[in-house]
Amino acid sequence: MVTTVIPQSFLSRWWTYFEERFPPFQHGISVGIFTISALCFSARIRDDMAPPGALASAVAFATTFFFFLQLRIADEFKDCEEDSRWRPYRPVPRGLVTLRSLAVLGAGTGFVQLILVPLYQPRLIILLILVWAYFGLMSAEFFVREWLKARPVIYMGTHMVIIPLITLYVTAYDWMRLGGTPPRGLWWFVAMTYFNFSVIEIGRKLRSPQDEEKGVETYSVLWGPKGAVLAWLGGIVVTGLFALASAWQIGFVVPVAAVAGVCLMAAVVISRRFLREQKPGGGKIFELASALWTLLIFLALGPIPLLESMLRRGAL
Repeated sequence: MVTTVIPQSFLSRWWTYFEERFPPFQHGISVGIFTISALCFSARIRDDMAPPGALASAVAFATTFFFFLQLRIADEFKDCEEDSRWRPYRPVPRGLVTLRSLAVLGAGTGFVQLILVPLYQPRLIILLILVWAYFGLMSAEFFVREWLKARPVIYMGTHMVIIPLITLYVTAYDWMRLGGTPPRGLWWFVAMTYFNFSVIEIGRKLRSPQDEEKGVETYSVLWGPKGAVLAWLGGIVVTGLFALASAWQIGFVVPVAAVAGVCLMAAVVISRRFLREQKPGGGKIFELASALWTLLIFLALGPIPLLESMLRRGAL
């Protein structure tokens, strides 16, 4: 029997790439919480004490994880020219991996999605194709690349539409298994994810003046530190309002209001301190705070209210 040995250098290169650009463990946790929250919220709003089983949850998680990986790969193609000029330390410009190999990886994940989805519900392919279609338009910058690049707010706004589409896709693993349509009130949650991920997007591109890189258009460069901080806080406020509207649909307003209120106060403290001090590396707190905010809101809207309802009704 012939044994194929993959050179260690090959594995090392890809491991380094993922560590730098798409940490699997970190993104796995984030996607897992997002997936569980979407499934649990859909089940709870339908007043169903039996959320999707292991197979549905696993397929939903795996295919959603691949969506976010595909978005990262698409960014590598879109940013290739700018990275080569301004960020030669990144994996593609420095030759760690090639765009061709990333394209193969992206196509491979798409093939796996196309195989996995019918295992659970063939009708879900419709939503899979819908997400792919919008992903294709995003990758082509809607055929108006220069126009969009000159308008950062519209650029972010149009690209964030992919998130509600992915959210609808994930929740369909719950409501479509019964042959139904999206439950009434689900759209508040779907809309909430749009603004929630916008908070993440702004937070990860908010830096102290000393940390700005030439040629890198962070929001703190585009809008100034104060403008970017206000936009970030505004995103949290709007997300919180949609989270409360979502919580209203499942009778869980008080706990969600408590979580949102505490997080908002913490965000204000973080923002004031950042603007007052603006120390090197100070912008990292916004990325961390955005991740924590997202985690708590998703837990407060998904698994926690479903578990509370099940305990109250003696379903556990």
